[in-house]
Amino acid sequence: MTSKINTTKAKSIFIKSGLPGSDRVINPYNGCLFGCMYCYAAQIARWKHPNEEWGTYIDVKVNAPELLKIELEKLNKKLKTKNFGSVFFSSVTDPYVSIEAKYKLTRKCLEVLADFGYEGTITIQTKSPLATRDIDILKRFKKVSVGFTITSLDDDVSRFLEVNAPSVSLRLKALMELHKEGIDTYAFVGPILPYFLNKERINPLLDKLQAVGVKEVWFEHINLSPKIKARLYQYLKKEDPTLISEFEKADTEEYRSELNKMIHTAMRERGLKMGLGKVIYHKNPLKK
Repeated sequence: MTSKINTTKAKSIFIKSGLPGSDRVINPYNGCLFGCMYCYAAQIARWKHPNEEWGTYIDVKVNAPELLKIELEKLNKKLKTKNFGSVFFSSVTDPYVSIEAKYKLTRKCLEVLADFGYEGTITIQTKSPLATRDIDILKRFKKVSVGFTITSLDDDVSRFLEVNAPSVSLRLKALMELHKEGIDTYAFVGPILPYFLNKERINPLLDKLQAVGVKEVWFEHINLSPKIKARLYQYLKKEDPTLISEFEKADTEEYRSELNKMIHTAMRERGLKMGLGKVIYHKNPLKK
């Protein structure tokens, strides 16, 4: 599948965030080449690409580092502080998507924040071991954490739904490397994939996360809003129609309630911290 890479200039890069647990967000790219079939960003980031398939395009915000420096200096002049809250990389893209190896926009933005002496919390979430490349910069921050999305321990499962993303085994290896270097890490089990994460699989998953140094785990129920559902089901009909009924079950209050109990019990038994203290669920306002 051919990928379309576009260079563009952003008008703003240090954006106020509506996400739980973050005050500001930095998206060096718009779109993502990993093409995960469940991704909520597919319906957010495609406003410039209404007729293109998610995972086939990405916009490179070539002026992101320079713009970030300008915006930080303006805020510092206005607010007389170097702490503008928690900063999240990234909300509508993976900050370490494959072309980051070439463009280095995430790395350069981190350098800008470090050179500025940013005093707030920096949080990164990715599926790519490329994040380990920037350990030297990450060590310059007093409050920084790097999280990896881990939806399964099976590389075949991750390849099935996270089409072009690095394998989960490489992500776990990267978590261990960051932990050994003294970088705080976390895991994001989101979305929770029905059938692929159940009572038999939750314990081995948490055992493995603890083994690579993770002390905090975030969980999120799958978001089956109309657009995400349509795209996902179209894919499942072609690849494995039997899974559709499993995803249908996951979109019920009963399923979520039972899963919440299972997760809370497993986390308590291990003394692991749960992100936000609960399993996240973004209720779809359009659903009847």
